[in-house]
Amino acid sequence: MSNSTPATIEDVARIAEVSIATVSRAIHTPEKVANSTRLKVNQAIAITGYTTNAMARSLRLGRSNMILVVAPDIGDPNFSNILVGLENEARAHGYGILIGHTQNDAQRGLEYLKFLNSNQAAGLILFTGILPFGHQTMTARLPPSVGVFEPVFNGGIPYVGVDDVEGARKAVDLLLAEGHRKIAFIGDSRTRLAYSRRRQGYDTGLDAAGVAPDMRIVLEGDGTLESGRHAVEQLFMRDTLPTAFMCVNDQTAIGVMIGLGARGYDIPTDFSVTGFDDVPQAVFMSPPLTTIRQPRTLIGKQAMALLLEFLADGQPVETEILLRPDLVVRNSVGAPSRRWTKR
Repeated sequence: MSNSTPATIEDVARIAEVSIATVSRAIHTPEKVANSTRLKVNQAIAITGYTTNAMARSLRLGRSNMILVVAPDIGDPNFSNILVGLENEARAHGYGILIGHTQNDAQRGLEYLKFLNSNQAAGLILFTGILPFGHQTMTARLPPSVGVFEPVFNGGIPYVGVDDVEGARKAVDLLLAEGHRKIAFIGDSRTRLAYSRRRQGYDTGLDAAGVAPDMRIVLEGDGTLESGRHAVEQLFMRDTLPTAFMCVNDQTAIGVMIGLGARGYDIPTDFSVTGFDDVPQAVFMSPPLTTIRQPRTLIGKQAMALLLEFLADGQPVETEILLRPDLVVRNSVGAPSRRWTKR
C-alpha cells in the first residue's frame, strides 16, 4: 500500500479477514466484539495506519469524544493503574483520553482547560485535588468533571477514591493491636483532603483506644520520600520518639525507613512503620512495608463510569463514591521495643 494513500476501513477489513461492519463494531463498540476478533482488527489497523482515533471521529461527528485527564505528576506510582481503569472504561464506550500533565503548575492546568472551552474534550477527570485557579474566566461553567485519587478541595465536584478514613483506621488499629500507644502520624495537611482524612482515621482510632491526645505526635508533610526522612530527623532533634510511625503514604513511609536505617535502627525491632497506597516499591523494601492498598484500577473504572453517566444525564448520579481499602500486612510492624538502643 502506498504511504501517500490514506488507509480505508476496507483495507482493515481485508487484512483482518472480517466484514466492514465488524471493523466498525470493533472500533465503536468493542465490548460487543469477541476478543480474538478485536485483536485481529487492531493488528490490521496498526499495519495499515488507519486513523480511527476518537479525535478524528469527533471532528467528523462535530462533537468531542475525548476526556481530558489532568494530573499533577504522571510519575506517581498510583497514576498508571488508575489510568488503566479510566482508559478501558472510556474505550468501551467510544471515548478516548487526553492527558494534561501539570507538573504541579497551576497555570498549566488552566491552559489545559482550553481543550474543554473549544469543545476538543467533553469532560474532565481531575487528579490534582484542586481546580485550576481562574477557571471561571476560561469557561462560563465547569464541564462535567469527576475527581479521582484526591478529593477536590475547592470544587464541590463528584469524587471517586478510596475510603481514606477507613484505611487509616485499619493501619492504626493494627499498631494498637501490637501494643503501640505512642504512634506518630507523618504527613498531615491542611490543603490535601485525602491526607487530612487519613489524619482523621488516626485520631478516631486512638480515641476509640483511649489514647490521650498528649501521647500523639503529628507532623505535617507533602507525601514525598524526603518529607518522611525529614520527619525522622525532627523527632530525634526533639527527643520525642514514638514506637511506631503511621505514614500518610508509602513514599513518606519509605523516607522514614531510610531515615531510621541511616541512624542504625532496625524495623520492626526498634520501630514499626506503616504506609498507605501499596505502591510497587512497598514490597521491595527491607523489610517489605505493611500498608493500605488502594483498588486503583477499579477507582479509574468507576470514575470514568460516573463521568459518562454525567455526560449522558447532565448531572452526577452520586457526589462521592468511596471504595474499600485493604490492609496488606508484611514485615514492617511488630511489638513496641522496650528500649530504643542501637544494635
